[in-house]
Amino acid sequence: MTSLTIIPLYLAPLAALYLVLSVRIIGLRRALKVALGHAGDKALERAIRVQGNFNDYVPLIAVLLVVLELQSANALVLHALGAALLAGRLLHAYGMSQTNENFRFRVSGMMLTFATLAVSAIGLIVMSVL
Repeated sequence: MTSLTIIPLYLAPLAALYLVLSVRIIGLRRALKVALGHAGDKALERAIRVQGNFNDYVPLIAVLLVVLELQSANALVLHALGAALLAGRLLHAYGMSQTNENFRFRVSGMMLTFATLAVSAIGLIVMSVL
């Protein structure tokens, strides 16, 4: 079995980003004294959605990337996919976190995220067939 040496380099900072997004929500909940939901607060609602969107995509893509590495995918491809996912999630979180949202960051982030998802899935299919 191949060991994982590349994808963990990208999963660790992604985990740190998720932690930052989570701590932001906790801080807002404490300040607003909101235990559940967002109680109509726009900043808390936005923070919850930023973290939720991260959680919607990263776990599945992380699994795909790990399987690609376990199947001995090309190291350069793995680095490109890991970097694209990390950059995409950073751009998306930054863009979506802004009150006066600049959609270029959000859209760029989603494009990188979708590209990583699509290329990883197609790569797994190709590697399975060959």
